[in-house]
Amino acid sequence: MTTKSLMIDAATSLFQKKGYKSVGLNEILKACNVSKGALYHHFPNGKDELLIACLQALNEGIMADIEDIFSRHLSTIEAAQAMIDKLIYSLETEGTLSGFTFSSIVSEMATVSEPVRHACSALYENIQSIYYAKLVTDGFSNESASALALLMTASIEGAMMLCLTQKSIDPLKKIASLLPNVVKGF
Repeated sequence: MTTKSLMIDAATSLFQKKGYKSVGLNEILKACNVSKGALYHHFPNGKDELLIACLQALNEGIMADIEDIFSRHLSTIEAAQAMIDKLIYSLETEGTLSGFTFSSIVSEMATVSEPVRHACSALYENIQSIYYAKLVTDGFSNESASALALLMTASIEGAMMLCLTQKSIDPLKKIASLLPNVVKGF
């Protein structure tokens, strides 16, 4: 693992657990066992640039995971159920959704930094595009697929945040049970 990827992995984990503002550069340096010079060599603009790299890495990981799940299932409902099942499994076995969500970073930073807001927006747009493409394949019109993709993104992301704050898998289970009826009723 390169020094840069080590810093991105450690910082991503710290940002997801503690929030961007609560994590100092020294904590990141200590977690990676690197010097301040190494950090600024890879991220000349410091912590903000590192955060954007973390969001891009999350984007790649989340997108690869969602694309894999959606490619293995015939319908949007089946794929969404499989994805939610994976999230529930992660919560039950690991007690966290680290690596699956970035909402905490969005809520903390999206109004503070325009580059961070753009990175977060791109991730949500990418997630919606996968849902959209599958819905169109399922026969939904472009307009309906777009609306449903937005609804799915908001519902699943919101349920993940509720699971974390309630320390319960119930919100994801509820979304999983309601989603088929919502999609069929559209």
